[in-house]
Amino acid sequence: MIDLAALKCGNRRALAKAITLIESKLDRHRVESQELLNQVLSDTGNSIRIGISGIPGVGKSTFIEAFGQHLIQQGKKVAVLAVDPSSPLRGGSILGDKTRMEMLSREENAFIRPSPSEGALGGVAQKTRETMLLCEAAGYDVILVETVGVGQSEYEVAGMVDFFLVLMLPNAGDELQGIKRGIMELADALVINKADGESLNLANQTLGHYRNSFKLMKQNSFWTPVVKTCSALNNERIEDVWQMVSDYHKAANENINAGINSFAEKRARQNSEWLNKLIHEMLELKLKQNSAVKKKLPQLQDEVLNNKTTPYNAAQQIIDLL
Repeated sequence: MIDLAALKCGNRRALAKAITLIESKLDRHRVESQELLNQVLSDTGNSIRIGISGIPGVGKSTFIEAFGQHLIQQGKKVAVLAVDPSSPLRGGSILGDKTRMEMLSREENAFIRPSPSEGALGGVAQKTRETMLLCEAAGYDVILVETVGVGQSEYEVAGMVDFFLVLMLPNAGDELQGIKRGIMELADALVINKADGESLNLANQTLGHYRNSFKLMKQNSFWTPVVKTCSALNNERIEDVWQMVSDYHKAANENINAGINSFAEKRARQNSEWLNKLIHEMLELKLKQNSAVKKKLPQLQDEVLNNKTTPYNAAQQIIDLL
């Protein structure tokens, strides 16, 4: 059983056990986890959720450690949800993020939870949304979601956080092609990391290229994406990144449209997308558990492989069985 009082008081052991329950695939644990979420729901929604993405090698872990320590110095409690890619062959994950954030993991007001992606798209784990709610219930002010850095499929993480930050390298190839348009449309900010030493001039050039790229894009939001540089290794200009996030949070709360501010509107949209995703997942599960579908599916797969029917007609027959 999860100690609910300890969880709400910020006990890290209780929080870790609750997340383990959420991630369990056992049917009885799924029921228990939903009951737990219902009990803590009134204590959620009080954090700033920040998604952090970038290609492997850009320094995500180093940045998050420096950023997290800066936030703790500002009196914040920080939860880091680090998603580790799972092996497509054996399904395992290394889950070594605590060793890569050694200093931050020692902080009393920090909580680091590595989770396997388990094949989930968008660079996030399957239960990231539920885990964020538990962290909020435990009193964490800032939740950092580190993605696996999967390139163009970052839509999922952008749809569950308040602020989506993409880390870039100085002079990473052709600057205008170094980041895809889809990610530029999702990003609230680009931060060029490793802007130090011999790379400083290159970083400033890259800064100019990305700023010009954003100017060419039509902005439909109250917020214009920002481009900044920092050196996580040397702990330089990290405070500028937090100031930028704070400015966004303030602007989102002050921007009122049809009686609701942009921050609350974005959270409502996130919940709507989450609902639709869960409906699709539950329908798929129901399909797999249906005895008539189990019997008919192999036959239809064989017919599709042998060009006896179209995939559409086969799919329609499966749906008709429900």
